[in-house]
Amino acid sequence: MFSQKISLVALLSLFTIASFPQSAEKFKLDYEKYKLSNGLEVILHEDKSDPIVSVTILYHVGSNREKPGKTGFAHLFEHMMFQESQHVGQDKFFKYIQENGGTLNGGTWQDGTIYYQIVPKNALELVLWLESDRMGYLLPTVTQEAFLNQQEVVQNEKRQRVDNQPYGHTSYVINKLLYPTGHPYSWEVIGELIDLQNATVKDVHDFYRTWYGPNNATLVVAGDFDKSETKKLIEKYFGELKPSDPVTDLKPMPVELKEIKKAFYEDKFAQSPELNMVFPTVEQYNKDGYALDVLADLLAKGKRSPFYKVIVEEKKLAPSVSVFQNSSELAGDFRIRIRTFPDKNLTEVEKAIFEALEKFEKDGFTDKDLERIKAGIETNFYNQIASVLGKSFQLAQYNEYAGSPDFISEDLKNSLAVTKEDVWRVYNKYIKNKNYVLTSFVPAGKTDLIAAQSEKFVVPEEQIKPLNEEEIKVRNSNPDNQVKVDPIPSSFDRNIVPALGADPLINVPKVWDAKLKNGIKIYGIEYNELPLFDFQIEIKGGLLQDEMNKVGVANLTARMLTQGTKNKTPIELEDAIEELGARINVSATNESIVLQANCLSSKFNEVYKLTEEILLEPRWDEKEFARLKQETLETIRRGKSNPAAVASNVFNKLIYGDDHIFSKSILGTEESVNAITLDDLKDYYQKNIAPQLASISFAGNIKKDEVVKAFSSLEKRWNEKPVKIKTYPEPIMTDKSVVYFIDFPNAKQSEIRIGHLGINYTHPDYFKAYVMNYKLGGSFNGIVNLILREEKGFTYGARTDFRGTELPGYFVAAAAVQTNATLESAQIFRDEIVKYRNGISEEDMNFTKNSLLKSNALRFETLGALRGMLSQIAKYNLPFDYVKNQEKQIQNMTIEEHKKLAEKYLQPDKMIYLIVGDKATQYDKLKELGLGDPILLDKDGNVIK
Repeated sequence: MFSQKISLVALLSLFTIASFPQSAEKFKLDYEKYKLSNGLEVILHEDKSDPIVSVTILYHVGSNREKPGKTGFAHLFEHMMFQESQHVGQDKFFKYIQENGGTLNGGTWQDGTIYYQIVPKNALELVLWLESDRMGYLLPTVTQEAFLNQQEVVQNEKRQRVDNQPYGHTSYVINKLLYPTGHPYSWEVIGELIDLQNATVKDVHDFYRTWYGPNNATLVVAGDFDKSETKKLIEKYFGELKPSDPVTDLKPMPVELKEIKKAFYEDKFAQSPELNMVFPTVEQYNKDGYALDVLADLLAKGKRSPFYKVIVEEKKLAPSVSVFQNSSELAGDFRIRIRTFPDKNLTEVEKAIFEALEKFEKDGFTDKDLERIKAGIETNFYNQIASVLGKSFQLAQYNEYAGSPDFISEDLKNSLAVTKEDVWRVYNKYIKNKNYVLTSFVPAGKTDLIAAQSEKFVVPEEQIKPLNEEEIKVRNSNPDNQVKVDPIPSSFDRNIVPALGADPLINVPKVWDAKLKNGIKIYGIEYNELPLFDFQIEIKGGLLQDEMNKVGVANLTARMLTQGTKNKTPIELEDAIEELGARINVSATNESIVLQANCLSSKFNEVYKLTEEILLEPRWDEKEFARLKQETLETIRRGKSNPAAVASNVFNKLIYGDDHIFSKSILGTEESVNAITLDDLKDYYQKNIAPQLASISFAGNIKKDEVVKAFSSLEKRWNEKPVKIKTYPEPIMTDKSVVYFIDFPNAKQSEIRIGHLGINYTHPDYFKAYVMNYKLGGSFNGIVNLILREEKGFTYGARTDFRGTELPGYFVAAAAVQTNATLESAQIFRDEIVKYRNGISEEDMNFTKNSLLKSNALRFETLGALRGMLSQIAKYNLPFDYVKNQEKQIQNMTIEEHKKLAEKYLQPDKMIYLIVGDKATQYDKLKELGLGDPILLDKDGNVIK
């Protein structure tokens, strides 16, 4: 579940595309829309390409419908509506969907709340039953007890995403300054926690009755279904639901600043300053918004942009600049965000912004610049048209906020119709010489870095304090908390869970393969739903080939490959990629260097030639190397302010030990990166980038012969060379459980990592261990999540997992829990792992099998999913139908085998316990685990003596 503004997703899979920009004129989406007598608007879109269906309901209610003093209700209901309803038991929403092979979630943003499920097509009626029950039959289950539980979950979400994160309060401060008191955007989606703490059950019931009626919602069904039968089911389940009182849509409420507002905040998690400059602009779908989107890209996207030239390249104030137009239903804003290098004064940054704007005015931009931006917009638009879920989102979004699903084509055309005159007009209207909000977030104690004339902004600090018995008694005695709703009648028995038809047949996509003379293996899938392709070239090595004293070389080598070629400067290469509307990235992993490319099918040959140039003709630009090196150092420094990142990095070190390369972050350390030279990168490239270590995974709307023909040029240009992949002694599992602690003073949450060394992906038992773990913590309905989140309210989420590659991995249990529940949460993890070794019930075994087997219907829908499957085949030399082999392992697993796997691969007496949190309040308590005094570590994992 997420509580954030959802970015719009462009959706469609059945259409024809011409070249830019005429394709927008032919853009057509087939759907049927109608309305039930109770006001529910229904949209049906058929897509038979995969045996799956998506059901989405968008309620036209977000935080903008709340009132001061009663905020956070919309987001709270996102949580409440997953718990239970009159005919659906506690926590059964997730269970019913997951055990039938589906996935589900929801989200809340300023303007709306959305719920969605993607399931095999035979589960459609089940989903309609579930969605209709929480729309019409929720209130009888909204009690004081249920309300208090979800209050705790929401508070932990805020601690995890806001309070325990660097710059977590940025949005709060900006919205308070930008919008006047009482404006619907002047508070956060998650709300004021004091409002939720003071809210009564009656308040919650009243909010639900006002906004969650069928007449304030859009229902979308997209995918493989029978239209006539689906209409009957929708009428059956939704037709009898009573509408709420008529709802009037809000009108745009843009704001105007009468003065410049500047504020600063001392951020105890931040390592570097952050400046935000925010201009009020226009609401979504306003024509000016499209020009502002283009303006943002012209100002800061790419090496030609004035912001890059001034702030990144010339003044070296920051590793990057982010500029974007943020449009919502009622208002919008234009944001410039710069997270600087350490100790940079934000007054200088503010001045640099105006220098960059002056440069933009002086230098202007060309028609070619504008077309390059538009090419990227159009390609990204089509790239996101890959799933029935995406289609559902977009159809619902346009229906509720633009008046019709047909606006999908208008939206794209509006973007592509932006002219140079439009860009200059909105620049002069909204940016040039206009008032703005400016925020300075600086590391605690470094107020000398704030922008001049900024005033201190006080963010209310939440006090973590469980309710005592007396407080609970007082709350329960309030008549407004004793409100109850009698069962709501229905015309049929809704307690009967709809029966599912036969599971749809799953056909693993047909894989073709080829091998070039220099050893490169190519694996492909022809994908005809979209005029797109997606491929990757993966070369074994990565972090494994780094020297222990120069960790970070592989990462920098990969990143340098896109910083120019022998015949193209960094700017020329960037231009060439953008003119094609392509995405080309090179990155390093623990065990490989990966080049990925994606674009329209019509551009395949041009994109391929560009990727070949990138791979085989590196430029080794000294200026770009210096920039990337500083950017990497800053990323490493910032990671040390993030408790979750510190926990993950140090846990790896404790698992693998100092002598294994996997104990190191792929980024390296400040010391190792500072020692890296450009010659180190050249040496790594010469020694390790070899064709016999490479494989190609290709998915797209292109025939095999054309793909192989293009890649065949590598036979002549890329010659084999001797490369030996480094090996390391196998790590040794600790012989007893040990507790480690890293101090983050005053942290609102503790990051918990518990685990031990595991097995590699290629081990015969690896997939079986994954299956074994599923009910423990491999899903929302895992035991640890149901206890720590749903029962206790200690966390936003708890999971367990086995991770492994060609080298041994590990088992890990992880959660971010409220600080005062650290000890109890660690004990729960330990106790549940111990109990799990005793075996699971037949019901839990069936849940596991059903969830994993039926979910295969969802595995092959998108280009990315297909490429991912191919890369697994290539990396681990798997049979093309390895999914079928996995299905057999699931089907054949018995309760006894499950128990033996748990006994073998879960070792509670050999666990590493790592806690990252507030030492002052939690360190001594952890002694009660009975595992000795916790060993204190610094943020690099070194013992503090």
